[in-house]
Amino acid sequence: MKTTTSFSLVSSLAIVLLAAGPRGLAQQPTESSQPSPVTVPTRPANPAYKGEPGKQRPEITFAPVNRTVTVKLQVQDPNGYFLPNIRRENFAVYEDGVRQKNVTVEIEHAPVSVALLTEFGSRYHELNKVLGMEVPLIGKQLLEVIGRDDKVSIFKYDAKLDTLADFNQGHEALDQVFDHLTSPPSSEANFYDALQETLNRMRDVAGRRAIIAVSSGVDTFSKTSFEQLVEAARNSATPIYTIGLLHPMQREAAVYGAAAPFARIDWTAAEKRLETLAKVSGGRAYELQSDADVPAVYDDIMENLRVRYVVTYVSSNTATAGPPRTIRIDLIDPKTGEALRIRDATGKIVASKVFVQESYQPTGTAAGG
Repeated sequence: MKTTTSFSLVSSLAIVLLAAGPRGLAQQPTESSQPSPVTVPTRPANPAYKGEPGKQRPEITFAPVNRTVTVKLQVQDPNGYFLPNIRRENFAVYEDGVRQKNVTVEIEHAPVSVALLTEFGSRYHELNKVLGMEVPLIGKQLLEVIGRDDKVSIFKYDAKLDTLADFNQGHEALDQVFDHLTSPPSSEANFYDALQETLNRMRDVAGRRAIIAVSSGVDTFSKTSFEQLVEAARNSATPIYTIGLLHPMQREAAVYGAAAPFARIDWTAAEKRLETLAKVSGGRAYELQSDADVPAVYDDIMENLRVRYVVTYVSSNTATAGPPRTIRIDLIDPKTGEALRIRDATGKIVASKVFVQESYQPTGTAAGG
């Protein structure tokens, strides 16, 4: 990456959403200083994903020509749902401990580049019938949530990775990709190799990018080990959202009983591997109980991938080069300076959640992450 300035920015970025504790209840403020809670829509009581989600780094840029710092960050409730309605005056920004002035805040809905990787072949004819039914359905529903400014590439894998559509194809061509998929023939299912190669192809993709892997998580004969794949996913800067096919396959396998050869598959271990890949890459893991879950899964993925608060300010430090600087962002009630109280539409206080980024070093005007 070309370096245009020697400035480096290391941030300790903490976004804190705190409900009032016992002390806050004991010391009732006067009416004039009564905190003004932010009201957000009531969201589901449970997250859409399974296991522990990955953490995505805030995107930080510094423009030395005018000392403008831009931070793009997620603000979510404990279940990972985006929290809207937080205003500019609720963001208190500190650089090296100094409160920054003239902070602007916007919400960004960024275009995305998504690689859809689908399992389409296994050793067992009975399980391949499930893939023939589920994969076209899941793929077509992704196309329904993709915008005109988004880019999509589509891959399927069995023993090897095949490209069905690349990022240069128009949306009209994408609509026809899944019309020609039928039940695949028996083959190996080299998931690790396929995901490794897809990560490699995403390295040079600019902007907000991700991989959506529709898979059982079962691997039969990859050259890539799971440990190698985990390390590649951790260092890829490409979040992986996994949509697990374990439950549809388990239901099909149960029909044939314990004597069937695929009854020996360790479905639980495969599920855990998908969760691990999602977590280390900054993505999320989903398990389909039925086809009715697919729209909600895509809604959650797209919100998590697209939506950011964009906080911008001109640094009070007049130097355009020098040692690292720290950034802290608090959510506050501007009337009291205390932690912001957030309630849902029913009046219930939204529990606290903390996002921390220990270090970050963009150079010039290039965004890291």
